[in-house]
Amino acid sequence: MPVIIPYVPRTITVHLGLPNQWAENVTVSFPDYVKNVASSEIYPTWEPAAIRANVLAIISFALNRVYTEFYPSQGYDFQITSTTQYDQKFIRGRNIFENISQVVDEIFNDYIRRRGYVEPLAAKFCNGTTSTCDGLSQWGSQELAQQGANSMDILYHYYGNDIELVVDAPIQDVITSYPGTPLRRGSAGPDVVVIQAMLNRISQNYPAIPKVPSTGAFDGATETAVRAFQGIFNLAVDGVVGKATWYKMVYLYVGVLQLAELVSMGQTFYAVQFQFPGNLEEGDSGAEVEVLQYMLSLLAQFSDTLYAPAIDGQFGPVTGRAVRTYQNWAGITPNGLVDERTWNSIYDSFATASYSLSRDTVRAQSLGVDAVPVMAAVPGPAEDRWSDTPRLGQYQGSPLHPGQKDGQKSGQRGVGV
Repeated sequence: MPVIIPYVPRTITVHLGLPNQWAENVTVSFPDYVKNVASSEIYPTWEPAAIRANVLAIISFALNRVYTEFYPSQGYDFQITSTTQYDQKFIRGRNIFENISQVVDEIFNDYIRRRGYVEPLAAKFCNGTTSTCDGLSQWGSQELAQQGANSMDILYHYYGNDIELVVDAPIQDVITSYPGTPLRRGSAGPDVVVIQAMLNRISQNYPAIPKVPSTGAFDGATETAVRAFQGIFNLAVDGVVGKATWYKMVYLYVGVLQLAELVSMGQTFYAVQFQFPGNLEEGDSGAEVEVLQYMLSLLAQFSDTLYAPAIDGQFGPVTGRAVRTYQNWAGITPNGLVDERTWNSIYDSFATASYSLSRDTVRAQSLGVDAVPVMAAVPGPAEDRWSDTPRLGQYQGSPLHPGQKDGQKSGQRGVGV
């Protein structure tokens, strides 16, 4: 999906009927939507763990609809429907149970996903009595809670042990992935990278669409691929990615990866790769230089040794200094030339650092389970430079040393260390 980091929308628009049926749309705050669905789907007398597990499933499913632009990519002006035939039960004006409201207020910006995947899990569920499904059984979750299972144990039981809990996701207004203006030959930047990534993945299912380099530059090869895409899907064949072409790509991309399904092929953190564009050196300019500067700037956030250049697309002395600093850090001859070895080294480090940054707000939480590891830079050979370490978000007040465990102060040794 074009939106790489999922977020919690401040509001969500609900269609009070089937998707293709005329019905009123209502816009409510996201927490109020979750409270309404939870009060419509489960009982307030259930065990707290069962309520929490069901609320997390409701949140995750709704966020998947928002993240994948499931309905907007089909031309609809809402994010979700009120019918369980397609989505979740929403009853306008219904009473909200107080204990359910309190749970939602605590966790409305937490959700579950598969480890290594970006998109919130399409956490489908059913009541487990009159209807059954591959997802969570609502009455089954209550039985597990009565047996002593906590909320994450319940979710693991139904969705598998490869899920994790994202906590404190960012909250913002609903945004559309379409950049707002058509993209065409000569355009450059992250939105073009998104187009190229979507085309390359869709082409695996539609081989008539040629693959293109993911450089961020809308060149002749990208235009040819766009025209092929437009011809296959009965769009105006002009080689320009306007709103209709963009959202058709989004719809097909979500479809081929099954991002809106419980059994998803998954949007990974490595879905977009920057390919080597040819040698770059001082005096060069363009989208390829901008991509280089972006990668170097992100890496500089992870090491005081590295240097962050301005992202202006101009390979000047400052960018040259950043390249030489990186080369020296990576054990490459610091000549300032970005050849294939240097580019691939920068990209490999960038991909790992970008992955860790994406997971910075992630914590696999089972009311006492260790934090999800993120990646941190450590000295050593390139292949060992990144190691797992839990990140709590605040400086603990003393330096950290190899072998230290959570809760230890500098100089202390843990049991078994």
